[in-house]
Amino acid sequence: EVLHMVENGDRVCWKKKSIFFDLEYWKYLPVRHALDVMHIEKNVCDSIIGTLLEIPGKNKDGIAARLDLLNMGVKTDLQPKYGERRTRLPPGPWNLSRAEKREVCNFFYGMKVPEGYSSNIKNLVSLQDSRLLCLKSHDCHTLMQQLLPVAIRSVLEKPARYMKVLKGYVQNRTRPEGCIAERYIAEEAVEFCTQHLSDVSTVGVPSSQKMGVSKPLSGCTVSVVDQDLVNQAHLYVLENTEEVLPYIEQHMIHIKTAYPKFRKRTKWLQDKHNSTFIQWLRFKVQSELEEDNHGVSENLRWLAAGPNMAVPLYRSYLIKGIKFNIKAQDDVRTTQNSGVYLLAHTMQVVSAKDKNPILSNMGFYGVIQEIWDLDYQKFTIPAFRCDWIDSSGLVVDELGFTLVDLSKIGHRNDQFVLASQVKQIFFVDDPMHRCWSVVLSMPNREYNDVIGDEVLGDVIIECEPFTRGMPNVDTFDELV
Repeated sequence: EVLHMVENGDRVCWKKKSIFFDLEYWKYLPVRHALDVMHIEKNVCDSIIGTLLEIPGKNKDGIAARLDLLNMGVKTDLQPKYGERRTRLPPGPWNLSRAEKREVCNFFYGMKVPEGYSSNIKNLVSLQDSRLLCLKSHDCHTLMQQLLPVAIRSVLEKPARYMKVLKGYVQNRTRPEGCIAERYIAEEAVEFCTQHLSDVSTVGVPSSQKMGVSKPLSGCTVSVVDQDLVNQAHLYVLENTEEVLPYIEQHMIHIKTAYPKFRKRTKWLQDKHNSTFIQWLRFKVQSELEEDNHGVSENLRWLAAGPNMAVPLYRSYLIKGIKFNIKAQDDVRTTQNSGVYLLAHTMQVVSAKDKNPILSNMGFYGVIQEIWDLDYQKFTIPAFRCDWIDSSGLVVDELGFTLVDLSKIGHRNDQFVLASQVKQIFFVDDPMHRCWSVVLSMPNREYNDVIGDEVLGDVIIECEPFTRGMPNVDTFDELV
């Protein structure tokens, strides 16, 4: 058909046959296109970066663009101003000063991201002429989705940002208010549903080969740690094991019966439970094992016996296909894999005099200091010992960015978390406020390398909610 059009002198709209046409499902698509989304995103990113940093050859703000404003009769304050000797272009909200350009480039230059997240951003920055060089398609994707909004939030005018989001909601220009309201409600509903549908099995999407893989990635150092720390980690494992939950309820009833004067003081009961439950459970399981038809599982038997005091410590660990490092390992590397986030159902204490704390969901941001592999003789359980950010060092700004002060460490009595419960995050320095860092989430990565021994398969990047589970955490540090 194309040859027939060429022979007749007709114009051919396609220069080549797109590889998308070979897909089996292509004929069933309602809208068939041959556009490379990543290539378009890279072109848009290059134009935005080139315009902000005024890179020659990539700057879209010039005399031609300003003359278009004059022809359309819009933005009179940005139209060219003709003088006797030269034509002046009034500065727009996107025009950055030399100091602001240097600030944006320094932000990217000092950034550390998780391994596999993108290229080493530091190698893409030229501080001499304030440019970003050699950006690949995936680098542009990460810049557009997460990094660039954080970098420019301190240099752009505030009214010029969220208005872009609201304008994008408008589909019917005769009813802009209704469009904005309806789209906003729909967006909130979808975001709410994603938190409850994250565990639903999908149809037609291949499951990852490595999502269940957990193994150490470094050599271990066996250390005999303090008994209090081992009990703290062991107690957290017990309280997040389903088989142990009935025993926790029995122990709380036992405490209320033994101390009737304190049965209404929630904080005192929980403190007593934390200090006595490990020993009580050991004797309880031992007594049940002496009975016939006790029904105690093998896992519960070894859990009640407690972990080995000699704890293997690792610098790096692979959890469900995601690499985690300790903070000391990140300090000597160009990547950052030590940030974690935990959403837990916990007791919150308003003040030191609060004797009846309330139960609610709360997010915790932390940095991995040690990776433990608790040895229960028949099996091992990896756990992270973290420095958790105190609630006084956590704020959310008017744009929705979560800011943390990494120097404010709290929750000293709840340092441990199961490695399977956390979501990987990373921190970047906030260009607007010193001593504060912006929290960015790490999308889940699934690597299917079963194609061959040396060939890496497709990389699937999927942004998901922060957490899939709701672990139990009991913390009684003061919340401000």
